[in-house]
Amino acid sequence: MHFSVLLPKVRPLRRSTLASLLVLLVGLVGCGRTNVVSIDGSSTVFLLSAAIAEEFNEVSPDVKVVVSQAGTGGGFKKFAAGEIQICDASRPITEAEAAACKKNGIEFIKLEVAFDGLAVVVNPANDWCDSITTDQLKTIWRAEAAQSVMKWSDVNPDWPDIELELYGPGTDSGTYDYFTEVINGEAKSSRQDYSPSESDNALVQGVAGDKGSLGYFGLGYYAENTDKLKLLSVDSGDGPIIPTAATVRDGTYKPLARPLYLYVRQDALRNEGVVKYLNYYLDKVNDVSPRVGYVPVPDEVMEANRKTLDAAVPRVAVN
Repeated sequence: MHFSVLLPKVRPLRRSTLASLLVLLVGLVGCGRTNVVSIDGSSTVFLLSAAIAEEFNEVSPDVKVVVSQAGTGGGFKKFAAGEIQICDASRPITEAEAAACKKNGIEFIKLEVAFDGLAVVVNPANDWCDSITTDQLKTIWRAEAAQSVMKWSDVNPDWPDIELELYGPGTDSGTYDYFTEVINGEAKSSRQDYSPSESDNALVQGVAGDKGSLGYFGLGYYAENTDKLKLLSVDSGDGPIIPTAATVRDGTYKPLARPLYLYVRQDALRNEGVVKYLNYYLDKVNDVSPRVGYVPVPDEVMEANRKTLDAAVPRVAVN
C-alpha cells in the first residue's frame, strides 16, 4: 500500500481556486475605506463562501472578503482565538471548541447554509466495484485495518488482488470528523496509513491517478471532476443509494448526508461589511449551492437563518 503524503502535480487553476485568489486580491476600488471580512475553515464550505464572495465583490468593492480553507478544526482554532470573523464548518462545533470560544469571551451564531453528501469515489478504471456497503467502508477505514486490509480482495474476496490506495481528508477536516464518526463509530478514529490532504482537489488528483484508489470528500468536488472519478453508491442496509440532490435532501443517502454551516462571531456583526456579506450570502446561497454540487436548504431553514442573523445584528452596526 502507498503510504506517502500526496504531493499533487501543478496543474491549471480551477474556477474555485481562481475564485479564492480573486476574493483575496479584490480590495478597494476608488477612494474610501475598505471593510475586511475574514473567513476560514472547511474546504467543503469554501466552495460556497468563495463563489459567493467573488460575486459579492463585484457589487460591493468597498468590502474585501478573504476566504481560506484550513479545515473545520483549523478554522475553529482561529475562530476561538479571535483571528477570523466567520468559520466555515462541515460539522457542528464540538464542546471543546465551544469551551475555547467561551474562555476567550467569543459569542457566536450558527447559520445552516446547505446540505452536502460525502462522495465515495474510485478510479474510472475500477470495473469491479460500483457499490460499497457501510460495513465494507468500516472494514477499510477502521483503525485496526492499518497494515491488514491492504488489497481490494481483503474487503471482498470477489474483488481483485489489487493494492488498495486510500485518499482522504486530513485530521483537521470536518469531513474527516464526520466520516469517521458515522462509519467507524467514533470521530477521529481511523487508520492513518493513507494519503491525507486538506485540499480536496489534491485528493481528486490522487484518486484519478491510481487504478486501485478509493477516497472520500464533499460531493461538490466530485461534481467538478466527473470525468476523472467514478462515484460509488453506498448501501447502509436498505440497498445502494447514489448521492443526488434528492437523496441528500430527503436523507435516504445515509449516513453520509450532512448540513453545512457558517459560525459567525457576535462582535463581528458590528462590522457593516460582515453584515452586508452575510445578508448577500443568505440571498444567494440557494442559487449557488447547486452550481458547486450542494443541495439548497428548504425555505423554513432559510427563514430561521434570517431570524437568527437579524436578532444578532446590533441595531446600529458600526465598524
